[in-house]
Amino acid sequence: MTGGVILKDIVKFQQKIVPELIELLKKRYDVLRTIYYNQPIGRRILANNLGIGERIVRAEINFLRSQGFIKINTPGMTVTKEGEEIINELKDFIHELRGLSEVEKIIKDDLQLKDIIIVPGDCDKDRTVMNEIGRTAANYLKSILKDDDIVAVTGGSTIKTVVDNVSEVSNLKNILVVPARGGMGRNMETQANTLSARLASKIGGTYKLLHVPDNLSDEAVQTIIKEKDVKDIVKNIYNADILVYGIGRAYKMAKRRGMSEDRINKIQSEGAVGEAFGYYFDKQGKIVYSTPSIGIKNEKIGKIKTLIAVAGGSSKAEAILSTEKNNHNSILITDEGAAREIIKFIK
Repeated sequence: MTGGVILKDIVKFQQKIVPELIELLKKRYDVLRTIYYNQPIGRRILANNLGIGERIVRAEINFLRSQGFIKINTPGMTVTKEGEEIINELKDFIHELRGLSEVEKIIKDDLQLKDIIIVPGDCDKDRTVMNEIGRTAANYLKSILKDDDIVAVTGGSTIKTVVDNVSEVSNLKNILVVPARGGMGRNMETQANTLSARLASKIGGTYKLLHVPDNLSDEAVQTIIKEKDVKDIVKNIYNADILVYGIGRAYKMAKRRGMSEDRINKIQSEGAVGEAFGYYFDKQGKIVYSTPSIGIKNEKIGKIKTLIAVAGGSSKAEAILSTEKNNHNSILITDEGAAREIIKFIK
């Protein structure tokens, strides 16, 4: 009997015999995890984040403090080392408790993915979950990194969360981090260039930047790509061993890229629901439009050894499905909210 089977059996027995304890465990795990990702945090904000009454939160806080899992100071509540250990140790149990192993298997088989990791919760309803997605993706990235790897990253708030959660690494040699595409948007903090530099700093690598704006005309792209510096970095991007990218809803991403209403309407009329690295996909995973830019090309994606797609929230389910349908070398890291909606689409 494997450990996984034993854990599943324990969960089944507990759900049948002491279901009230299971609910209490889930609640205390959610309280502890929310404090961890928002510390220091006050009681009222904690209650609002969890969507439960202050009286219930007070009772749980008193219990967690009595067990030494949290501390309460003037700035607010913080999780102790023991509390952090409990969060990590409970993760697999909560995963089984919510039946996420089965959900992972269904989605992995249907989309023929290399792998899928689902974290509990829905970041559309609880922003804490996005931190958990980021931490899971960061840990996965660190677990597969090896000397001489080239890592390409896209921009966006989700990938920023991944980079934020990467802890310092000092045992790797000759890692190169590059932006997957030209820059997008006005927010420097979430641009691919900024995230590449930050990630390289954390993993002891070097980085190259692509100083090319997004949404250029085809003529401008053809001119700039002839520049030696641009040519060199594009070659690095095409030779990437790992690509870390976010997934967006087509309409939202088109608006963010400053497209005209006519262009947005055309993309929508052609059935676009999802966007990744500048490509817009319909429900069947077919590309219906791509933004002119310098960087990763969809036809090169299949040659990259490991794709790490990171996205969460039930509202992104259809977008995730559309972008991942033909990416069989992809590892999808998402949340329960998106995964359960994906299952509905699959069925």
